[in-house]
Amino acid sequence: MPVDLDLHLACEPPEPVAVAVYYVVSEALANAAKHARSERVEVAVKATDEEIELTITDDGIGGADTRRGSGLIGLRDRVEALRGRVDVTSPPGEGTTVHATIPLPLPPGAPGEDHAPRRGHTQRQVRG
Repeated sequence: MPVDLDLHLACEPPEPVAVAVYYVVSEALANAAKHARSERVEVAVKATDEEIELTITDDGIGGADTRRGSGLIGLRDRVEALRGRVDVTSPPGEGTTVHATIPLPLPPGAPGEDHAPRRGHTQRQVRG
């Protein structure tokens, strides 16, 4: 299944945020391949000094229900532990979009909160 990847990073996120992003993208891709009958997926990640935002959209059959299955529930728990939010939109027949935002920097006392952002900008378009 082809995946279009669009990355815009103003800083390197703290490790706990990077791990959460990895799991959100990984779970969304697994669901698209396993359940959605998708032919294409788009992954967009945008990080600023204030937040990291990711959107994963597939062109599959839709109908994903966050109340069924532990994968999407686990993602929500992981992101909310970092004061973030996950929304899943999946109308039947219209594909699925997983959108997550995690605020930066992490609150005092959170794992990785001592992270100093690395300045710079990375943009990558990957098709495969």
